This record gives sequence, structure tokens and C-alpha cells, in this order.
Amino acid sequence: MFTLLLIFGLAVILFYYVFLKSQLYWSDRNVTQGPPIPIIGDNLKTVMRKESFFEMIKRLYIRFPNERYTGIYQMTTPTLMLRDPDLIKQIAVKDFDYFTDRRSFVPDDCDPLWNKNLFVLKGEKWRDMRATLSPAFTSSKMRAMFTLINDCSKKFVDFHLEASKDGEITVEMKDIFTRYSNDVIATCAFGVTCDSLKEPKNEFYEMGREASDFTSFIKNLKFFLYILMPKISKVINITLFNEKVSNFFKNLVKETIKLREENGIVRPDMLNLMMEARKGRLKHEEANFNDTGFATVEESHIGKMQMKKHEITDIDITAQALIFFFAGFDTSSTLMSFMAYELAVNPDIQAKLIAEVDDTYEECDGKLNYEKLATMKYMDLVISETLRKWPSVIAAERVCVKPYTIPAAKESERPVNLVVGDAVWFPIVGIHYDPEYFSNPDTFDPDRYSEENKHNINSSTYFPFGIGPRNCIGSRFALMETKTVFFQILSKFEITVTSKTVIPVRMSKTQFNLTSEDGYWLGLKPRQYDA
Repeated sequence: MFTLLLIFGLAVILFYYVFLKSQLYWSDRNVTQGPPIPIIGDNLKTVMRKESFFEMIKRLYIRFPNERYTGIYQMTTPTLMLRDPDLIKQIAVKDFDYFTDRRSFVPDDCDPLWNKNLFVLKGEKWRDMRATLSPAFTSSKMRAMFTLINDCSKKFVDFHLEASKDGEITVEMKDIFTRYSNDVIATCAFGVTCDSLKEPKNEFYEMGREASDFTSFIKNLKFFLYILMPKISKVINITLFNEKVSNFFKNLVKETIKLREENGIVRPDMLNLMMEARKGRLKHEEANFNDTGFATVEESHIGKMQMKKHEITDIDITAQALIFFFAGFDTSSTLMSFMAYELAVNPDIQAKLIAEVDDTYEECDGKLNYEKLATMKYMDLVISETLRKWPSVIAAERVCVKPYTIPAAKESERPVNLVVGDAVWFPIVGIHYDPEYFSNPDTFDPDRYSEENKHNINSSTYFPFGIGPRNCIGSRFALMETKTVFFQILSKFEITVTSKTVIPVRMSKTQFNLTSEDGYWLGLKPRQYDA
């Protein structure tokens, strides 16, 4: 009996320290927190599929409206949610050296195609790769790459013009924009030309979908094992990508590089830029005109540093090219889908944008170029507002890499001492929907960013591409890709509401990413021109 009581007592103590004590982490530091549920933390509604991740962030953000920060729990992981824009800027920009990393879900060296990409690299390895890649995303390089993207957008529109020759058609926007994004990534990152609308089962699209699909049972099981048993996962070599996907992309890059080097082939794409970086020829150069829109992020001094000479292997190049699928495959198509939806349900805004498209079309005699695209002010306003209301990245995370203290700024606060490994969150969607920073936040209003109004917006309250040196390196690319396809679409079509359109959008509660539960069913109605 005594033995049973002892075992029971030890089990209770173990349960307390493993599952309960960890969820007093913030209250022990005098940080306001809600009542987390053991093991599940603040994720009960998302685990039970009663709430989307998008809605969860908004709920947790408004839970303590008078606090500069609040403690939350991602399952058993304590995380400090920062609510104050000035504090976010302090940590993300001014004190970036204390918060350089993101949390890693995959053990180091477990899968080189994952652990060598820019998104997950840490410390000096991240700094070196950021400096290596940054010159590839300057305005001058985007200008050179524009032709490749414009060709994809023309193919996209030609396909739907043929499909709509008998009148308006109803399409699922996420599907067609995903295929467009795939073709853009294929040509710009890997030097492969494909048409995923005409050839829906092409090998590149199938491999790209498999590589970037994080909703499958197998992928989720791997993440579960990575988190709970990282050492065992590494010993038994559980890789994130299956052998078929890994070999496809590794062989593709290796063979393409060999072909180009042997035949002196030069193409204005990412693969060529990485080959130039390997030879030490890639430099940070900006174009001599202003192409930045409201949402474009500025590269920090880290990205503009002189790159240290180090070996860039074919695996390094493959990993960076593959990150395009993770960073752009879903997020770009999500941005385009929501923009199409907002234009359809706000026909007055769409009419104004079509007028700008027509004016620009006439000015360039139907031959769009990068400079003309950059001058489309209303196009930029519409995209900027879409990114505010529907940010593809719902929250950004940083991890403390050196002991850091948040000083008290109010009587109710005490200094918060963060230790190495502590995670902080920037609740992007919470701040974007805060009426203190954006009046009538549920209203789609592109004029917020007009010349007359944009001075009212605190730059620290708008960061759809992240904030600080670790912001999205490809913001220019994503904006160019989106603007180009909408220019081509609106020059030929009106985007309309159909009987299959669900208004308002209902957020999916089964996926981690921001997406509609019912799809994005809209109409493409060929425009009528005067004879």
C-alpha cells in the first residue's frame, strides 16, 4: 500500500512539474495570463476545431486590452505575446541581436533541404545566407525577372479567355492562383517552364504540392515526433521530405546547373543568381527609380553587408530555391484569392482599379513593363489593404538568444527577464484589426494608404511581411507577382460574385494557414469593349 501511495505521489509531482508548473511560467513573472488548460494551453478551441488560428490570435490579442504584453501557451510552450507596437519595434529592430532566431520544429541536421534554408537558419549561418540572398531580391533583379512573371500571367489570362469564350465562367480562385504561383516559382526559382492550367498533373506541380503540403497525416506525424522525440527522430533519420521529392529537386538543380555551365546559358532567374553568388559576383544593387509600395519592406544593414566568402553547395542552392514553395506557394495564392474576393464584393473599388489598369495599358500600348507597374498607385493601395485585412502570416515569432529584460513602463508592471529560448510573438492580425490603429478595421478601405492619409498610420502597426532584419526577403517578388497577374486579369475580365460565392468569408478551422472554409468561388466575366 505504501509503495502504491509513493508511486501515486511521485506521479502527481511529476505531472505538476511537467504539465502544470510550466503553465505558471508567466504568472510567476508577474505577467498577465489567462487560465491555460494542462497540456493544451490556450489552444483548446483550435485543437477542437472550434476556432481558426486567425481567430485565436485575435481573441488572445484583445483578452487583456490594457496590457503591453500578455503570456500565452502554445500547448505547453510559454510564449510572450507583445501588444505594444513600440515594444515590438524595440525587440524586432533596435534589439534584434537578442532575438535573431525562430523556433525550430525540425532537429538540426535532420533534413538538409529543410535545415539549410533561410527561413530556419540561425545565428551567423542565417546572417551569412541573408547577405548572400539579399542582392537577388533588389529592385534591379526584380526588374530583370519581370518578363518571366509577365509571361506566366499572360498564359494564365489566355487560358481563361479561351474557357470563357461563351461568356462568364465560375472558378475557384485558390486553385487557379496556386497553379499560377507554381508556374512563377518553377520559372523564377528553378528555370523550369510549365503550364499548370493546361497540364494540371505536370510533374513539377505534383512535386511542389507534395513538398509544400503540411496538412497530410504523415507530415503532421513527423512534426509530432520531431517535437516530442527530437533525438530519436534524428537517430532513425526521419526526414521532412520523402526520398522521391528530395531526389527530384536535388537532381533538377544539379542537372540544370551543369547544363548552364557547360553551355554558357544565362537566364534572369534565382538559380542563375545563386550561381553568381557562388562565384562571388552577386552584389547589392538597386534600380534608379522608386518601385517601393506601402507594403514593401526595407532590407536591413545585415542584408546589405559584404558577404563572407564561404562554400555554396548544390544542396544550399536547392534548399533556398525550395523555400520559395514554403514562403510563396501558399501565401501568394492566398493573397491573390482574398484580393479577388474583395474586388468582387466591392465593385466600386474594382471599377476604380480597372480604370487605372486601362490608363496604364494605354500608356504602355498594351506592353506592360516593370516601371509602369511600379507607378500604379491604386493597385498598390488595394494590395496593401488586402495584406492588412488578410495577412498570410498571422503572427511572427522570435526566440531570445541572449538574456534580455523588458523594463517596466507602468505602475502595474515589473521588469520581465527573458532567458535564452524564451519565445515572443508579434500578433500581426491582432494589431491589423485594432481600431486604435485602423478605424473600422473590418471595412476594406484602400484609401487608408493614400498620400493624404498614409501619414496617419504608424509603421510599427502595419507589418504583413514581418518587421526587422528577419522580415520577408521576398516582399518585392510577391507584390510584383500579384500586381502583374491582376493587371492582366482586369485588362480582360471583371471579377464577379456568383451563386457559389460565400459572403462573408468563413475561416477554415481545420488548417493552420489562413484560408477560406468554402473556397473562393468567383466569376470571371469577359469585359465588353466599344467597337
